[in-house]
Amino acid sequence: MRLKRLLLGALSLASAAQAEWFIDDAAIMGTNIEVQVWADSARQGQQAIDTVFAEMERVNQLMSPYIDSSELSRVNRLAANEDVVVSEEMFNLIRYANKISQQTGGAFDITFASVGFLYNYRAAQRPDEQTINANLDAINYRHLELDEHNSSIRFRHPNVKIDLGGIAKGHAVDKAVDQLITMGIEHAMVTAGGDTRLLGDRLGRPWMVGIRDPRNPDRQAVMLPLSDIAISTSGDYERYFEEEGQRYHHIISPKTGKSTYEVQSVSILGPSSTTNDALSTSVFVLGVQAGIDLINQIPEVEAIILDDHRRMHFSSGLTQ
Repeated sequence: MRLKRLLLGALSLASAAQAEWFIDDAAIMGTNIEVQVWADSARQGQQAIDTVFAEMERVNQLMSPYIDSSELSRVNRLAANEDVVVSEEMFNLIRYANKISQQTGGAFDITFASVGFLYNYRAAQRPDEQTINANLDAINYRHLELDEHNSSIRFRHPNVKIDLGGIAKGHAVDKAVDQLITMGIEHAMVTAGGDTRLLGDRLGRPWMVGIRDPRNPDRQAVMLPLSDIAISTSGDYERYFEEEGQRYHHIISPKTGKSTYEVQSVSILGPSSTTNDALSTSVFVLGVQAGIDLINQIPEVEAIILDDHRRMHFSSGLTQ
């Protein structure tokens, strides 16, 4: 019996000795996906990384507005004229996006794309005032008619377009981490652009997560020791161009159809990357005071805001 215990102990030590960190990255969903996992073997580590990348690409194929065969593209083509039946996953995410819209007073609105699609940041092109005004009334989440019985969506306005860019990456991160949990992974980090979710800690130490300086890509504005939580950052430096000294970035106010300028970046901390992703956009649009007031009303969620004067603001849970 004693020999058996010794053998089991030796096997356990050998297994622990083989465990290590596995790290990789890939370009998916128009951004850089980074994965770090602690795995018992090279086989498990590679399988975990492959699983994350596959899940990210699956969500991309479903929800990208740039892929003609995606479910989102099909909705945008057809929903102004007919009920479009969608997958349960797509329906639930759009329904959740509308819930966030209600919660934020419309600051988050996936129909922003009704004007947002007129911007081309790579080509430094923007719509003129007349074109924005002609399409502005199409921005309203209430134009989305959701039929839970048939899992279908229809647009109540002929010019509506939707874009899940403010929530889909967070959703993909959550789905990927769910896959890792199913595989038995206990320590991991999954990052998709500004959306990061941490599974456990970094083997007895916190993960050190940086919020970048919006005006200096090589500098971190703040470093945070975090464990078993998610953080999402929205910034005016992600997609933008400048014209005559004015920065035109991708975070569009649903009220104006134009970029907002009161803040430079917003980071949201909470248990869900999906929720954090949507709320970081919402708070960016709302501005400092209204944004902080919103976050202070939501349990388990905190905010860090860097305003346009480069002053940092924190929600109440981070100042106690």
